[in-house]
Amino acid sequence: MHQPSNHSLSPDGSASLLVTALEHAWQTIRYRHPDVPEAVLVVASGSEGKRLNWGHFAPHRWQVSGADRHEVLVGGEGLHRGPLEVLGTLLHEAAHGLAQARSVQDTSRQGRYHNRRYATLARELGLDVATVEPIGWSATTVPEPTAGGYAGQLEELQTALVLWRRQEHRIGTGTRSRNLLAAACACGRRLRVAKATLTEAPILCGACQHPFEPADPDEESN
Repeated sequence: MHQPSNHSLSPDGSASLLVTALEHAWQTIRYRHPDVPEAVLVVASGSEGKRLNWGHFAPHRWQVSGADRHEVLVGGEGLHRGPLEVLGTLLHEAAHGLAQARSVQDTSRQGRYHNRRYATLARELGLDVATVEPIGWSATTVPEPTAGGYAGQLEELQTALVLWRRQEHRIGTGTRSRNLLAAACACGRRLRVAKATLTEAPILCGACQHPFEPADPDEESN
């Protein structure tokens, strides 16, 4: 197996370039740890009810040219954390991939609890591992020596991480909806949004491409 090369990224096609950078990083992980299986890299929502996952490893989810392939999902809400943390997500899921390849039972409780066997596999991939109640050895971080070995991949991820998914704010019925802020864009379109969502990052109008700004209260009362 040859060391995968990095590709220069342009600002066009941000989502596809992001997936490419994630795929290159996964290829490099596999180059360094050949037991890590091939996988389809997917960027999607990490929301599961009230939980927010940075990623998951799901075995046997894809067919690629007639061959079975696992899935590695990277949660779009976690992309804002930066390249080192996203690499950490990939290495975390690669440890689950090692468990799958070696028939090691590394989790329980519907995959939430990470046992000591998982911790051993994660350390094999260069991660620091700590326990978190009530989900076991799930807290993984990338130490400096491991980060140094993935310098090229971190640089590529840094270039590609120009987008991330907003967290979903579930709005209930009744009086709570009155707490939403009225906002308007340059062409006069209006919406209601949570103040925290509006201040987190600009919301652009698809018609005029200008950001929605808080509406004048006097105009709103008319």
